[in-house]
Amino acid sequence: MTRDRELELLERIASLERIIKDKVSVAPKIPTYNFGKITIKELRTLFDLERIYDHQVFNHWLNCDLVLTEQEIQFLTTLLEREIDLIKVYNEEDFKIHFIAPILNKIDYKSFKHKIRDFYEETLVYETQQFILSGITDFVVATGLEYPEKPYFFIQEFKNGLQYSNPEPQLLAELIAAVELNDVQTIKGAYIIGGNWSFMILTKLDQHKYQYSISKNYDSTDLDKLIGIYKNLQFVKQEILR
Repeated sequence: MTRDRELELLERIASLERIIKDKVSVAPKIPTYNFGKITIKELRTLFDLERIYDHQVFNHWLNCDLVLTEQEIQFLTTLLEREIDLIKVYNEEDFKIHFIAPILNKIDYKSFKHKIRDFYEETLVYETQQFILSGITDFVVATGLEYPEKPYFFIQEFKNGLQYSNPEPQLLAELIAAVELNDVQTIKGAYIIGGNWSFMILTKLDQHKYQYSISKNYDSTDLDKLIGIYKNLQFVKQEILR
């Protein structure tokens, strides 16, 4: 083999190696944000997100004129009397099973007629070319009986204190993902810290531009406030089933 021929072959081999390297090169990794770890600051780097400090947006919801039955009031009274001394010491799972679950089961979001029910520990993923939002939802009411299709209402997280993690940005991330995946303008949710409930409304204004409002706290260890929480959850059910 002549020297020129050898150089030509080496050059062709090098060229092929460059082509192969280009084809198998790893694409830039898309940043992934988990619901359970995301912060408000991170959400605001991804979205145009503004909190509106105006509780009037909740008037139609939290000031609804629902009237509970005597049986429902007795149920809440008995539940609170039984659990009040343990609410603040329960771990997360105890709190869900002993206090939250009985309330949600009493509301009963399941409807075979409307093909809607409540789901627990479901995966939700919203993916764009710039980032991915994903995680496990604690509780969501959605269409579908076998698996969630179109979500309507979220509850996040059953935490007994902020030292574990802040549920506010987690809920916000879930609501944003749900709005984008289901092409809706407004969605509701709630988050729980210890015995305190807060309700949230998120509204989409434009592509990746949102406003949200957070209600006053509802202390579920106070019977009147617990009745208010129950009414708020009942309103969501009635709104979904209309």
